[in-house]
Amino acid sequence: MAITTAERRTRRRSGRAARTPYLLIAPAVVAMLGFLVYPMASVVYYSLQHYNVTTPWDNGFAGLDNFRSLLFEDPLFWQSLGFSARWVGVEVALQLVLGLALALIVNESFVGRGLARATVFSPWAVSGVLTTGIWILLYNPTTGLSRYLADLGLMRYGAAPLADPDTVFWAAVLAELWRGVPFFAILLLADLQSISRELYEAASVDGASRLRRFAHITLPHLKDAIILSTLLRCVWEFNNVDLLYTLTGGGPAHATTTLPLYVAAKAVQSHDFGYGSALTTAAFLILTFFSIAYLRLSRFGATS
Repeated sequence: MAITTAERRTRRRSGRAARTPYLLIAPAVVAMLGFLVYPMASVVYYSLQHYNVTTPWDNGFAGLDNFRSLLFEDPLFWQSLGFSARWVGVEVALQLVLGLALALIVNESFVGRGLARATVFSPWAVSGVLTTGIWILLYNPTTGLSRYLADLGLMRYGAAPLADPDTVFWAAVLAELWRGVPFFAILLLADLQSISRELYEAASVDGASRLRRFAHITLPHLKDAIILSTLLRCVWEFNNVDLLYTLTGGGPAHATTTLPLYVAAKAVQSHDFGYGSALTTAAFLILTFFSIAYLRLSRFGATS
């Protein structure tokens, strides 16, 4: 049976309509390939190469030599990975607890709540380098808090928290807490405001205490927000470079060197891009495995 001209036009219009969504998303797909896939593929490629600009005569295909070296011959890899795990665990746990406490406080109705919220959230708007500048001044042994604590007999004069291996970790943790706690406070406050007040009123009528209302209403409602925010913050803290680099430089004696800082030292400072790429690939695989395992074990999105 012959196809009429009207049917041909209808089919052409249908074909164009079917292709239009793909044409509209094509620029975004090309941009994603250019800015995400290509850099990732390049890192994997260079991780399989000996590529050090200071020794070009040794450059060439390395296979798995770089990965063998970091696993079995590089104690700094394991040291930096161990410190990264400690840093992420302590930071995220403290930020979550303090952020939740602040979110619960500023969620209540009181005079000056708007100003209190602005004050609580303001550190999140400060860059890592500027945050470092603030805390370097506070930790200055001559003009910072150390001097005033020494006047009170709580510290010795001339103490430098950032130069002492016994105190540098907690000094860096405190500086990052100041910047990181508002992240949890903002996200959790947004979710807190979506909880119906009728649930709390009904629980109060039934005689539930404030603690029971928190455990049986607030926490279950915040479950997914807590899981997602802690996952995002774990990834960000693992990749933390700006604050630690400018605050301690990874020292003293590699005491605060995270895996990303070690990557920067090998790739940028030592110009060993092949080994630096292998370290980056290892970090990517670790984060990917951790993210998948965390979401599965925490049952993110599950209704029960």
